Parts: sequence; C-alpha cells; structure tokens
Amino acid sequence: MTALKEFERLEAAGLWRADPQSQRRDVIVSIGDATLTITDMNDIPLAHWSLAAVERANPGQLPALFHPDGDTGETLEIPEGEETMLEAIDKVQGAIERARPHPGRLRLYSAMAGTVVLLAALIWGLPPLLQSHAVRVVPEIKVKAIGQALLGRIERVSGQVCATPEASPILAKLAERTDVRQVAIMPSGVATSLHLPGGIVLLNRSLVEDFEDPAVAAGAILAEKVRAEQNPPLAELLSSGGPLASFRLLTTGELNRETLDSYSERVLAHPRPAVSDEALLAAFAQAAIPSRPYGYAIDLTGETTLGLIEADPMAGRVLEPVLNDRDWVQLQNICS
Repeated sequence: MTALKEFERLEAAGLWRADPQSQRRDVIVSIGDATLTITDMNDIPLAHWSLAAVERANPGQLPALFHPDGDTGETLEIPEGEETMLEAIDKVQGAIERARPHPGRLRLYSAMAGTVVLLAALIWGLPPLLQSHAVRVVPEIKVKAIGQALLGRIERVSGQVCATPEASPILAKLAERTDVRQVAIMPSGVATSLHLPGGIVLLNRSLVEDFEDPAVAAGAILAEKVRAEQNPPLAELLSSGGPLASFRLLTTGELNRETLDSYSERVLAHPRPAVSDEALLAAFAQAAIPSRPYGYAIDLTGETTLGLIEADPMAGRVLEPVLNDRDWVQLQNICS
C-alpha cells in the first residue's frame, strides 16, 4: 500500500474543472492507494488521478492548483485551510518516488551510449531516421501535450478557440462521429482545417457557419484524418524543426517555443496538401458520412470534386445525421 496510514480516510474540499471550457465544480477530494479520488457533493466519482502523475502548477502558493501530468486543462484547486491534505499529497508522492527503482551505473552507460548513437546519426546525416524514431517512441500523453502547446501558440495568431458551454458537448459528438480526440473551431488564422499532434483537429468557423449540412465540417475532419495517416502531424512538426527538434524531444521530452512558433507560422501560411479521392472516399464510407456535401463545399461547380460527388459511398442510403438540427444551429453560433 502506498497511501500512508496516518492519512487514511482523509478528505478535503476542492474545486475541480474537467477542461478549460467547463465551469469549476465544488468537489470532495480523498486520498487512497496512490490515487486522488474526486467526487461531487453527492459522492458520485468524477475522476481518479494517479498521484505518481499529478503535478502542482503553483508550488508554495495557495490555493494549491494541481493537474495531471501532460494535461493542464483538467485542474483541481485545494484552498487554504486544507494543509493536512496538501501534506498528505506531498508525503505520498515522496513515498512513491522512493519506491521507484533508481537507475544505476548500467543505466547511465546505456543512456550515454544512446546519446552517442543519436549524435552519430546527426553527424552522419540521418535526420529522417531520427525523426521517425522520435515519432515511434514518444508517449501518447506527451504527443497530446505537444498538440495542446501548439494550439496555444496558434491562438496568438488566430485568436482564442471559439467555445460556449452549450457547444462543448456537441463538439465532442462531432469528434466521436469522425473518430478524432478533439475538434476546435477557430475564429481566424486557420484557412480551412488543420490536424495537430494528439488528435486535435482545427476548423475555420466558416465550415460551420456557411453550410447547412454538418457533413461538410465532418468531411473536413475526415480529410485531416487521411492527411494524418499519410504524414503524422508530429512528423510534420519535427520535419519543420529540423534534426535538433527531434534530438531535443528524444533527450528532454520537450520542444522549445521557437520550434512551435516556426511551425505554426509556416503551416498557417500554406494550403493543406491534397488527398486522393480514393483515400477520402474510404474514410467517408468507414464513418458512414456522405461525401457529396463536402465535394460541393470545396467546389460549388463540382468540376474538380466529381469523384466525391458521383462516387458518394452513402448515396441512396438512409443515414443517421452527423448532428441533429438543434445541435448544428448551436454549433453555428459558437463564435458569435
């Protein structure tokens, strides 16, 4: 058992927020076997955090602000007066750290050898190998954190992501229907759409405001999915940053702000690469979404998107709408 006996059954009041778009909620925080359990005032569990992966955003300050490692959007605020809980978190995290195996000389030598190999790869001109290795081995939670950080840099140019309490669950539905982690509507900056590391797809507001059929916005998301399958967003970001970006990510787990800024400025200034009708039609078929509305949205005449229009895999079928009318109207007003 990792939790210390002196803190068993310890509870404290707190304020919890699931994501930046959500309102903070009064919660009860309890400490357990290496976990923090967050429940609402009716004792319904809302979240379980591993204490080994909890970070404090403001050490030494009150109220204390915590978040899971790599996800600064979900937060837990523990107010002044709950020092016993804060002491418990510190002690349990210390016990977890002491229980972890500490690397010895062999691990040090292995790390040094790995660094030498990576340096040799740079010297011998193998940046593509370094980049592909980084894309394979970087943990998913770190890729998501990079995507969120990149979104923050893009917001400098585009303005903040459009958000309303009513639209947040609708965006979640749209993301689920198109099988991506997150969809965000941008007020400007992004010309059409963009796929960031960690499954974040950005859409220009025109894709929801200017069309009556949500299949158009869904089509733009599917097009980004196809692009991501052909060239992963993290690979595109590392390619823009050069070999040093891949090396820094492998050795420190981080990318500097200059790399993120340089990539965001470049990718926002260039049109998105084309994808083949064959690959895109397969994505529409898998998602059971008609391709015809998206084809006409790209080219009103249909001349350059004839394949998407005439070979619509859902033509003649009775389909569940991407979003119902009420949800679509709510989403169309998200940037108002």
